[in-house]
Amino acid sequence: MTRLSLNKILTHVSSIAFGCMGLCRGSSAGAITDEERRKAFLAIDTALENDLNFFDHADIYSMGKAEQVFGERLKENLSLREQIYIQSKCAIRFKDNETVGRYDHSKEWITLSVDNILKRLNTEYLDILLLHRPDPLMDVTELALTMEQLHESGKVRHFGVSNMHRFQIELIDRYAPSPMVVNQLELSLSQLGFLEQGVTVATQENANVGFDAGTLEYCQLNDIQIQSWAPLSQGVFSGAPLAGSPSNVVKTAGLVSQLAEKYEVAQEAVVLAWLMKLPYGIQPVIGTTDPQRINGCVQAHKALKSMTREDWYHLYVSARGHALP
Repeated sequence: MTRLSLNKILTHVSSIAFGCMGLCRGSSAGAITDEERRKAFLAIDTALENDLNFFDHADIYSMGKAEQVFGERLKENLSLREQIYIQSKCAIRFKDNETVGRYDHSKEWITLSVDNILKRLNTEYLDILLLHRPDPLMDVTELALTMEQLHESGKVRHFGVSNMHRFQIELIDRYAPSPMVVNQLELSLSQLGFLEQGVTVATQENANVGFDAGTLEYCQLNDIQIQSWAPLSQGVFSGAPLAGSPSNVVKTAGLVSQLAEKYEVAQEAVVLAWLMKLPYGIQPVIGTTDPQRINGCVQAHKALKSMTREDWYHLYVSARGHALP
């Protein structure tokens, strides 16, 4: 399998990342409760026990409480920081009393965001900072200067993007002090546009794909780590209730269950292995905080060794709901 691009700039990065979006999810505003802290610490520790050393954050997750509770865990074990890699994201600004929800790549907002992220996480630096969404008002020269200042100050070691196509990345790279190292996208058995844009070339189906052609290939050619957010499709193929679901989803969930039994792994492992079998070196970012499901996810390596081309295609065609062109 293609080696993770991140291993060219970082050392021994886990092939599966732990996404921290679920930490304190659904909690009310205010201080972190003892129960929220207990659940968050248990999830973090379960990830560490399974040798997951790459943690993905964003300043908006649980309105900052996800980073805050993670920072509390770091504070309890100061030596932990040098054993792991932390990535966070900024640039999404929520609707407030004065304006609509928007994206912000301005120097002022990114600089302020990074300072607040570091404070919440109880750390002096981020291994990687991602721009969470494209900002149509982005001044690329200002952005490049901001990146340079954050890097020179020691606050951010590397930069990347999330939810961007190849031309947006190429533009930023033209001006940035160092190349983008990550592109995080929604890729999964339920979000197949990234494959459909290739297999439906020169067919009428291609007009409705909704994924920019060449994005994954560009990342592969330029050693940009492709990360998948929501790789488990909210558990729809690995145990979530299926009442009212389309027939292709129900069929695919059944196939995942069969393969999990065949490989002697958890259903989550089959879903992740399907992504990881692709030649792009995709790093899934799992979002579950359930210890049992985390344990199941890391079995993806075992499932990957067992998954044949035929098994992979059975899952793909089942998930897309009709035969390939």
